[in-house]
Amino acid sequence: MPHLVLTIAGSEATGGAGAQADLKTFQARNVFGIAALTCIVSFDPTNSWNHRFVPVNPDVIADQLEAITGCYGPDQLNTVKIGMLGSPATIDVVAQALHARPFTNVVFDPVLICKGQEPGHALDTDQALTASILPLATVVTPNHFEALQLSGMTEITNIADLSDAAKRIFDISGAAVLAKGGVRIAGPNAIDVFYDGSTLDVLSAPKVGEVAVSGAGCSLAAAIAAEIATGFSPREAAHNAKEFVYRSIENRVSSHAPFDAVWQGTTP
Repeated sequence: MPHLVLTIAGSEATGGAGAQADLKTFQARNVFGIAALTCIVSFDPTNSWNHRFVPVNPDVIADQLEAITGCYGPDQLNTVKIGMLGSPATIDVVAQALHARPFTNVVFDPVLICKGQEPGHALDTDQALTASILPLATVVTPNHFEALQLSGMTEITNIADLSDAAKRIFDISGAAVLAKGGVRIAGPNAIDVFYDGSTLDVLSAPKVGEVAVSGAGCSLAAAIAAEIATGFSPREAAHNAKEFVYRSIENRVSSHAPFDAVWQGTTP
């Protein structure tokens, strides 16, 4: 029987990110993927490809999670990846569900802002995520912007800064941290830093272009969740996921948008 992994995330219409990317990643990593949708996001080609964000009714989110946890017990389903939540009401529903039915492994990809949200709404969401979801995480995977926000640092420009951010986020969360520098750290390589309170690893792969690829962060966190569900440690999972996403970026899907999307079908 395959291992099971749940993603709680938004739907992204072009298929490159969100729950769509998560489910494709789960399949590629040989786990059975389950999804509870929190919002519907669609890029707007008439407005600089910003996001159009529509939240799913909190009662509908609760219904999805009730069905999922009723169908699969803790002995079957103990790993969850949390992606785009998008509103304080959604965060509250998800936090309640995670308290009611604790998961052994909670991989939190802290989507702190969504273009198209009102600034005040985004700030409320950021604060709710930090207060309600971050303490439940066992692994957290912030990107460059999110690492700045969570660490309280004013800049992250090199490996030393990224390492400092990972340590600070570990100190406030107690979760293993994979801080993603990606294309935002100068140099020929895309750099991420893993820190779990005792071990600090610098993960490096050659940059494939200088523009971020849609779905890379979602797929990385999803791959970590899948690896952990199958028995790897968070550190091992981070290394395996880094290699998986590098190959997915290499074989990206081009589009008419100003960004490409990862393709998870290239890795066994």
